[in-house]
Amino acid sequence: MRLCRLVLGYGSYGGRALARKAMVAILCIAALPAMAETTVLALGDSLTQGYGLRQADGFVPQLEGWLKAQGEDVRVINGGVSGDTTRGGRARVDWSLTPEVDAMIVTLGGNDILRGTDPKATRENLDYILDAADAKGVPVLLIGLYASRNYGDSFKQAFDAIHPELAQEHGALYEPNFFQGLAGDDGDPSVYRQWMQADGIHPNAEGVKRIVARIGPRVEELIARVK
Repeated sequence: MRLCRLVLGYGSYGGRALARKAMVAILCIAALPAMAETTVLALGDSLTQGYGLRQADGFVPQLEGWLKAQGEDVRVINGGVSGDTTRGGRARVDWSLTPEVDAMIVTLGGNDILRGTDPKATRENLDYILDAADAKGVPVLLIGLYASRNYGDSFKQAFDAIHPELAQEHGALYEPNFFQGLAGDDGDPSVYRQWMQADGIHPNAEGVKRIVARIGPRVEELIARVK
C-alpha cells in the first residue's frame, strides 16, 4: 500500500500518466482487505439442530441461505443439541463463544417446559448465558417459547415472562415465539399441524422455511448490531 501512495502521489500529468494512475488506483482498491463475514452462533436444542430433517432443510442451513439471499455475508454455526435444556446451554456457552463468534441466537427453553423445570432455574440459566455474551461483547437475539398449561397457569405465567424480561435487562433483541411463523400473529395453534413432523413437536422442511422467513429479519437486525 505504501507503493500505491507513492505512485498516486507522483506529480505527473498528461493522458498516459492519468491512465497509469487510474490503473494503479483500481489495483490498490482490489488489494484492500475484504469485509470479513459475520459469524453467528445459533445456540439451541433440537429445533436449532434440525431434528428429523435432511441437513439442508434444518433451521441453520435455511437461515444462512435466507440471509445470503438478502445480501448478507454471513456464516451461521449450528450450536443446536437435541434434548438440550437451558442448563445444558449454560454448561457449554463459555467454550462455544469462541473469538470468531460475532453474534449469538439463543433458542432454549422448550425442553425445560417438557420436563417441568422450575422457571426460576430456567431464568437463572438463561441469565448466565446472556451474561457470558455480554462479557465478550457479543450481541444476542433471544428467541422465546410459550409454555403449555400442563403444569398450571402459574407455571405458564412465570415461564412466559422469562425471555422478554431477560431480553430487556440485557439489551438483547427479542423474538417472542420460535413458532410464530407457523401460526401468524393470531397465534392459532390449529394451523401448526400441516407444517410439523409426525411427532407434533418439530417443524418439517416447509415449516422451517416459514419460521426462517419470520425470524430472518430479526437476525438481520442482529447482524446490523455487529456492523
